[in-house]
Formats: sequence, structure tokens, C-alpha cells
Amino acid sequence: MALQTIDWLFILGFFVIYLIIGVVVARQAGKDSAEFFLSGRNMPWWLLGVSMVATTFSTDTPNLVTDIVRQNGVAGNWTWWVFLLTGMLTVFVYARLWRRSGILTDLEFYELRYSGRPAAFLRGFRAIYLGVFFNIMIMATVCLAIIKIGGVMLNLSPAQTLFWASLITVAYSTLGGLRGVLITDFFQFIVAMIGAVGAAVVAVNLPEVGGLSGLLAHEAVQTKLNILPDFSNRDAVITLLVLPFAVQWWSVWYPGAEPGGGGYIAQRMLSAKNEKHAVGATLFFNAAHYALRPWPWILVALASLVVFPDLDALQKAFPHIDPGVLRHDLAYPAMLTFLPAGLLGLVLASLVAAFMSTISTHLNWGSSYIVNDFYTRFLHPEADEKTRVAVGRLATVLLMLVAGVLAGFLNNALQAFTILLQIGAGTGLLFILRWFWWRINAWSEITAMVVSFVLALYFQLVHTQVLGFPELSASTQLLLGVLLTTVAWVAVTLLTPPAEEETLFSFYRLVQPGGPGWRQVLERAEQAGETVSSEREGWDVPVGILCMVLGTFAIYAALFAAGSWIYGRTTMALGLSLIAVIATALLWRSSRRLLIRS
Repeated sequence: MALQTIDWLFILGFFVIYLIIGVVVARQAGKDSAEFFLSGRNMPWWLLGVSMVATTFSTDTPNLVTDIVRQNGVAGNWTWWVFLLTGMLTVFVYARLWRRSGILTDLEFYELRYSGRPAAFLRGFRAIYLGVFFNIMIMATVCLAIIKIGGVMLNLSPAQTLFWASLITVAYSTLGGLRGVLITDFFQFIVAMIGAVGAAVVAVNLPEVGGLSGLLAHEAVQTKLNILPDFSNRDAVITLLVLPFAVQWWSVWYPGAEPGGGGYIAQRMLSAKNEKHAVGATLFFNAAHYALRPWPWILVALASLVVFPDLDALQKAFPHIDPGVLRHDLAYPAMLTFLPAGLLGLVLASLVAAFMSTISTHLNWGSSYIVNDFYTRFLHPEADEKTRVAVGRLATVLLMLVAGVLAGFLNNALQAFTILLQIGAGTGLLFILRWFWWRINAWSEITAMVVSFVLALYFQLVHTQVLGFPELSASTQLLLGVLLTTVAWVAVTLLTPPAEEETLFSFYRLVQPGGPGWRQVLERAEQAGETVSSEREGWDVPVGILCMVLGTFAIYAALFAAGSWIYGRTTMALGLSLIAVIATALLWRSSRRLLIRS
């Protein structure tokens, strides 16, 4: 595909803007590690919220959605739509707790909440496990997506694609720190949304598709349109609806949808001006992530079923593509080859922007773990701020290099998504309860982490390839992972001693989690003459859960109302829109009561 001059101007123009932003904020970002990794803890909710959305608006996300829709229909998206419950729980219960903690990274939580060598080990190990290995896996999936886009749209080799796409990303990430990431994310999100909508309009109006009416009437598309799975198909209902709602949302750890918050979401909350801005940022993120973005991608995915009905059609259209990476997720960049000059450059720039936004966040987040929770904590505690920033910049470059190499070993986005879900299976409940049950300790987390990883390794490699047993379904693997991991960490919790009393007193004094799970600690503090409870009245969690439910209804109603309008189902669209408005009004009223206490 040959790009015209206007296309290149769009792409190069955005590259220049991002680089200028990195250079402009470089001096301020280099002042100290708190500025480099948390932008001075003074960011407004709207900038943080947009940054969260831009980060999850990854290059691999439309590919993943396309993969899901082509194989499982629109209803297949419940595998990630269900994480809205996790997100709304973070908004109204955990965002304020994270901001109160005052820590630099979420891994500092371990030595704030737990005590002794196990806590220190957990912090250091997780810094490498998440900041390096897990983080690199996530970035590799994003790199895989941009490789496929570069191969389909520009006929570039994987190495050429990654070099040009990552060059500017690494440059402004190393120069500008989190502040540079946040500012570029703001522009990248706008560009990405314009590109996604533009691509959907063109895809739907292709002559082969015949407009929206032609698309919805096409026999290859009609079976994929349902938002809910076919209830006559027991396996589909269990896999796509029952299992995600009954188990997955609270039990599985996944980047950007961690039960109780964590990772780069926690990083954004920790960098907010105050608790209210932390709540506002995460609320905006969840609303935009689930209600605003999915439908342009879904429409392109549905149109691709008309133009490229199967993998053979994709292979015939793009014979130069390596058969090893030819999967259904390739259909999204394949559809973009029909874009006209000008819009092609804008959409391609939007995809590169999505890549840069996600990668820059993961680079800054991962390097914050390496610097704050490993290098400074264990190797050089006396390191000055200038050295910490320098190490962070070096770590940024190295993380990008390794992620690019790993991308060559992956096949498709859905494959990586499934592996990451399995690795995190069973750990989610612990992340939810550790704030509110004093008995959980460092050994609980170590057990959950080890058992979930070993089980994922067993299911992916040992069960079939080594032992020769029949392959288990993804849902069975997930259920077994959740059950065995949960039983293991709960048992270890009850068999090992809790954190030291002074650590528990200090944590409660700082965070004020409240609730019956801390009653014994408060009683012992009173007996010891320790003042740990503040003047905050009542326990906020019941109100927070009410807000979580209302927010979930509001966002789901908005998401499905948009789909109903697109499908031309006017009565249902009006009803869902009304539900969204009512739930939003009730949420506003309830959340005001919650935030007044902040």
C-alpha cells in the first residue's frame, strides 16, 4: 500500500508533536523520582482519566475485539466487558484508599501493609515479576499488533515496524516521565478516537458491505450480532456470561482491570491531586473504556466478515504475510487498507498513537518498579534522585528492546489475553480483601502468586504436551485455577502468623479502611493505648458498593443503548437510554454522599 504525501504529513506531524512534548517537560520530569514517576502528585482527574483510556486504547485492542467478534460474535466481548464490575469497585471503594496511602508505587503497599522479610521479598520479587516479565509480555502483545499493522498496511518487516514505531515512544518516555506520558496521552486519545470512528464509517460503506443496512442483513453477520449469547447454547452462556459474572471479574488479575486497583491504574490514582480527583479519574476511565469506544471496532470487525469471511480469504489478499501470524485479529488492519488518502494517514497515525500511549505507560510503570521497588530498595538505598531518574531512563530503553524481541514468538492477541487471564486466576479475591481483612499477610500473596503461575504453566504446557492428557477448555482451566489458588492462599493465611501489630496499627492509622475485618486490631490498639482510628464517621464501603452497582447499570445501559441505536432497534434503544439516565442520576446523588466524607 502506497501512502500519499498527506498521509505522511499526518504521521510525521504527530511524531514531531510527541517529541516536542517530551523535550519541553524533560527538565521538570528529571527533578526527582516522584516527579518522573508520579508527575508531582498534582494531576487533575480529567487528564488522568483520559490517560487511562488512552493506555487501554492499545494497538492490539481493536485486533483483539475483531478476533473475538469474528469467532464468537459481539457477545464474545463479555470476556472483557465483565471487568467493568472490577473497575467500578475500584472507583468507589479503592481509589480513595490508594490516594491516602501516599506511596510512590503500588508495590510499596507490601511493606506498608505487611511486615518482615516476607514483605520485603514480595515487594522485590513482584518488582521484577510484574515490572519486567509480566510487563514485557503485555508490551509484546502490543508490539505484535503494530507488527501486523505494519506488515499489512505498509509491507514492512517486523524489525522495521518496531524500530520506527518505538523510536519516538522511547524518546519522549525517557525524557518526559509520567508528565510527558499524560500530556501525549491526551492528544493520542483524541487522534485514536477520530481514527477509529473514521475507519468504521469507511468499512461499513464499502461497496461489498453495502452500508449499515447491508451489513446488518448479511448472512455472515446476522449470527454475530447478538449482544447476549444464545441462551439455547449452554456452553456459550456458561463461557461468555455465567463464568465471567460468577467468577472471573472478582477472581482474576489482569492489567488495567486489577481487583482493588493496581499497576498503572494505581499509578494514576497515586498521582492525583486528592482523593476526589482519584475517584473522578477512574470513573471517567471506566465510562469511556466500556461505553464510548467499543462500537467503532465492532462495526469494523462485522464488516470484515463480509470482505474477508475466513482465514483463507485473508491469506489470499495478503500472500506476503507470514502464515505463522495469520489469525482472525489480522482482519482489522486488513480492513484499513481500504481507507482513502488523508484518512489513511490519520487512521495509521491513530494506531501508532495507540501503540505509543500503551507502550509509554508500561515503560514508565515498569521502570518505576525497577527503580523504586528493586534498585533503590535493595541494591542502592543511598542513591540520589538524579541517579534514580537515570536508572529509570535506562530501564525504559531495555524494557522496550526485550518486549520487541518477545513479540516475535506470539501469534495472536487472543492467545496472549487468555494466557494472562490464566496466570492471574485466583489472585483477585486476595487483592480485594487485603485492605479489609487484617489476617491476610505476605505469605498469602506469595502463595497466590506462585500457585496461579504454576497452574497456568501446567495447563499451557504440561497437561497435554508432556502428560498427553486431553486439552481442557479455557473455562475449565480458569475455574480450576481460581478454586485451587483461592484454597491455597486462604489455607496459608490461616496457618501463618499475621503481620506485626505495629505494622497493622500504622497501616490502619494511615489508610482508615474500616469495617468488621479490622475489629480485632482496633480492640488491641485500644488496649495498648494506641490511637489508630480517625474522626471519620461510619464505614464507606456499603455506600461505595451501592455506587458500584449504579455505575455498572449506567455504563452497561449506555453501551447497549448505543448498540441498539446502531441495529435500528428503536424501542429497546429508548428503554436502555432511559435506564442509563436514571442510573446516572441516582449515582450522582449517592456518590456525593460518599465524596463528602473524603
